[in-house]
Amino acid sequence: MSWEILNIVGTIAFAVSGAIVAMEEEYDMLGVYLLALVTAFGGGATRNLLIGVPVSALWEQGGLFAAALAASTLIFFIPNLWFRFLKQWRFFDAVGLAAFAIQGALYAVEMERPMIAVVVAALLTGSGGGVIRDVLAGRKPLIFHDEIYGMWAMLAGLIVGLGFGREGWELFALLALIVTLRMLTIARGWKLPKRKLRG
Repeated sequence: MSWEILNIVGTIAFAVSGAIVAMEEEYDMLGVYLLALVTAFGGGATRNLLIGVPVSALWEQGGLFAAALAASTLIFFIPNLWFRFLKQWRFFDAVGLAAFAIQGALYAVEMERPMIAVVVAALLTGSGGGVIRDVLAGRKPLIFHDEIYGMWAMLAGLIVGLGFGREGWELFALLALIVTLRMLTIARGWKLPKRKLRG
């Protein structure tokens, strides 16, 4: 049940973030649907390729495709008066990041992969869809900004890999923690160190 809830939450959250970004870039209706779908499913597809799950598994998620399309349709037709309250798409991105990072880590643990694979699976599943979304929208992917993004997905993977946050209240507490850390990153302007090379 927890697995399914994470899957649904992550899919809808990323589909909404993809749809909002597409509308900000003034894509037509087809573009909104396509960007929503690649955002919702891109991370999982990338993870599956790297940990040995057949790509065909993606097409066995008919219910999730329907949920992503329904969420995209709702966002596309929502009145402008309401839409201005949803323009902070980074909240939806944070929810998708957390849900899919945990789900990717759980998937790797279930397949008995080593700790490094659990952390990488969390990173790829949590951020992969967002990277594809940003690239297709002509934006610099959030994971490459100096603000903290991918590190929170890796933290989720590390916690799951250590045996915590795998079920029940621990899982949802971990979800809330990652979302909170991501939103605090945005609100407080937390950044990772960076170095510029000057000629």
